[in-house]
Amino acid sequence: MADTLRKEIKEKIENGDFNCEKEFTLSMISGKWKMVILWYLHKDGSHRFNELQRLLPKITHKMLSNQLKELLEDGLVHREVFAEVPPRVEYTLTELGKSLMPIIEQMYDWGKDRIKELKKHDITNTDLTQ
Repeated sequence: MADTLRKEIKEKIENGDFNCEKEFTLSMISGKWKMVILWYLHKDGSHRFNELQRLLPKITHKMLSNQLKELLEDGLVHREVFAEVPPRVEYTLTELGKSLMPIIEQMYDWGKDRIKELKKHDITNTDLTQ
């Protein structure tokens, strides 16, 4: 599992195209939806495709499919197909995916605090102009 990585990411590593390790880390979680998908898989455990789509009402079917595919290729998410009729497929975090959660949780906390600060600032500015 440790050597699972998208082809373009492998090539960037081999060619020395990453300026630093932070850039590599960001390439793993970049994209509008990847961190949110990882967050829900961490918070709630396994999810089926349609459950993820309900949690992310603004995501298209194609975008969710592409984001999950990249997360799978990078070894952050596991896809399990159950031998049932009709077939059931569930997505879960791998150990590698779980190892990213402290970083994502810190980003969540930072964003929550920053939004709160900005809203407070906007209220102050509104009060001053009246």
